[in-house]
Amino acid sequence: MKIAIVCYPTFGGSGVVATELGIELTKRNHEVHFITYSQPVRLALLNKNIHYHEVVVPEYPLFHYQPYELALSSKIVDTVKEYGIDLLHVHYAIPHAFAGYMAKQMLADQGISLPMVTTLHGTDITLVGNHPFYKTAVSFSINQSDYVTSVSADLKKSTYELFDTTKDIHVIPNFIEDKNVAHVQCKRNLFAEDSERIVTHVSNFRKVKRILDVVKVFDGIQKEMPAKLMMVGDGPERLGAEELVKELGIENKVIFFGNSSEIDSILKYSDLFLLPSETESFGLAALEAMANKVPVISSNAGGLPEVNVQGVSGYMDNIGDTDGMVQHAIEILKDDLTLQQFKEQAYAHSKNFNVDKIVPLYEAIYNKALKNTLV
Repeated sequence: MKIAIVCYPTFGGSGVVATELGIELTKRNHEVHFITYSQPVRLALLNKNIHYHEVVVPEYPLFHYQPYELALSSKIVDTVKEYGIDLLHVHYAIPHAFAGYMAKQMLADQGISLPMVTTLHGTDITLVGNHPFYKTAVSFSINQSDYVTSVSADLKKSTYELFDTTKDIHVIPNFIEDKNVAHVQCKRNLFAEDSERIVTHVSNFRKVKRILDVVKVFDGIQKEMPAKLMMVGDGPERLGAEELVKELGIENKVIFFGNSSEIDSILKYSDLFLLPSETESFGLAALEAMANKVPVISSNAGGLPEVNVQGVSGYMDNIGDTDGMVQHAIEILKDDLTLQQFKEQAYAHSKNFNVDKIVPLYEAIYNKALKNTLV
């Protein structure tokens, strides 16, 4: 099957999932064409079954904002015609589903049928997509998709509550590869002493991630035991976090890495992962931590209860309950035996989301979409 994937190419969860899905599909003998404005960050190697097509938006002084949707829909049409694409899979409703619909219509005028699968990831529904300026277009795009998937049951519920749609939404959770976690004590010693616990947070440092709560929870932890905090990522909340670290006098215990392509390496020598988000449609960062044998302290927001199992892979507390998160963190980190038990439990739970279980669910949706198009 020849599949075109439209996604954001950045470090965000939707782009990571889309890229990893495309890579896995090529391992199953599909041909995948990524269509976006730059090469996805996780797409390190192109091969005969992976292709990247750049969407170029020429600047023109008439436009205050350059019309990316028009350039994207045109690029989809050109790619479909040149490479004989069988199916279009768009990730993130804005603006990809709408651009996909426009491409479908242009192709239909030329006698070409192109089934479109839309995957909803989170803020495209709960935040950006729900804005009054976009809501009508998002509802339309969902309804015009041949098949719609969401990464969690909570996101599916939110979509029905926020948008005017009765479209059947199929829940297909995010997935993870088996990391085959190796011993990395030598690297660990570069960042912490043997007596110190390593606590980690990975995100795009947006307000919804509650970055200041990460610092507050770690501060509570380090008051009870020797510890280091590794902050991976970048974004608008980083400056506030750095200022809070200085106010608390813990600069020598916190490392800000910025964006990194070595997340797995960092997680492999971590002892605990913090994710106190205001909302998470799924919590891919938490799942990646678990796959690296790192238990998780998270909020109980959005789809996180579908990923993080209370008392098994970690603990959940109410949004903003930093005191509760500190106590649960200490419960996990208090001794080596308890920590190792949580590490093994987190890793075992992550296998429920193994790539070999999840990708076939997408393939089944693709086959249904193709079959319905041919009828």
